[in-house]
Amino acid sequence: MEATTRFTWLQRNLKGDPILWAIVIIFSFISIAVVYSATGTLAYRNELHGRPGSAELIVLKHSSLIVLGLALMWLAHRIDYRHYSRLSLYALLISVPLLLFTYFMGGETNGASRWLTIPVINQTFQPSDLAKLALISHLASMLSRRQQHLHDFKSTLLPVMLWVGVICGLIVLSNASTALLLFLTCLLLMFIGRVPMRQMLVMVVIGVVLGGAGLAAGQRLGTVISRVTNFTDHTKKTPFQLEHSFIAIATGGLAGKGPGRSTERNIMPHPYSDFIYAIIIEEYGMVGGLFVLFLYLALLYRGLKTVMNSHGAFGGLLSAGLSFSLVLQAMVNMGVAVGLGPVTGLPLPLLSMGGTSLIFTGLSIGIILSVSRGEREIRPMTGDPADTIRIPSQRAQYA
Repeated sequence: MEATTRFTWLQRNLKGDPILWAIVIIFSFISIAVVYSATGTLAYRNELHGRPGSAELIVLKHSSLIVLGLALMWLAHRIDYRHYSRLSLYALLISVPLLLFTYFMGGETNGASRWLTIPVINQTFQPSDLAKLALISHLASMLSRRQQHLHDFKSTLLPVMLWVGVICGLIVLSNASTALLLFLTCLLLMFIGRVPMRQMLVMVVIGVVLGGAGLAAGQRLGTVISRVTNFTDHTKKTPFQLEHSFIAIATGGLAGKGPGRSTERNIMPHPYSDFIYAIIIEEYGMVGGLFVLFLYLALLYRGLKTVMNSHGAFGGLLSAGLSFSLVLQAMVNMGVAVGLGPVTGLPLPLLSMGGTSLIFTGLSIGIILSVSRGEREIRPMTGDPADTIRIPSQRAQYA
């Protein structure tokens, strides 16, 4: 009886795709376990410099951010996804001054100004995370409302180009890899949204020119050139963190060394963020690495299944854009760890230790669940029309 009551409560409160919920919860447990294992050296450095921050305190803070991300995901999935069309524009208008302020006045790490520190709680915040979510949502909204005018440059491509150019241009000043991934996600969204190839090629040319100019004017040109050169020039010595990532993967073998038994975590600079995938393989082996890869592919599949089940253009484009954004970033991070691309510094979504990354990832998945929830509630669950829960239709504006 108690089990039935719990199941009924979950069914009533956790709407949308149940498999997507399960994937996120599995990721959360993996993240807590691996971050706890990987933060031993960080805790030691904190102790050495007299700063508070034992491994237990670090993982407690990380766990609380995961719980906060899950709570925001739950709140986001309870909102009718059609409201995000309006909210995305307000978020974009907030993002532009925040990105400018961060570039000129933000906290600097490794020669790049990407963070703002929130007073009182002393938590870092990356405005680029808000800008990414806002741009993808607003782009989905613009494309869905202009499905009948996709060949009109002035009414369709021009506003798309302006927003993509402004946001990606501001991000590339301090974070080239994030800007490039966001630009690629926007191109994928335009392709799914049936934008003509000729207009997309114009977008690519303009993006390359403006992106190059922004990179030259910003803070990361030297770093980008160095990382690309290190990746393409095989006569150069492998970068330190990448070399130890390879060692971690090679010594992990098939089944791994076991939880908490990584040795490379004591040597690598950021084993709990940029190279957490290498620690996963070292401790859990190729089996663990392939399982994590499978979870990301499953997340992409469930996101695209929501697209296929979507009745309106906005819901489908919104789910597709957010799904591609998360999984593309994951593939790049894992590719870097195994030597398939230059070092980027991008965290692994849902797994790496971080603040705003976990929070905005939770919001993104909550919006995907909101689309899934909306379509499930609109469609009859059985053959009885009485079982259908009707949502007031606003689809005409997105058709």
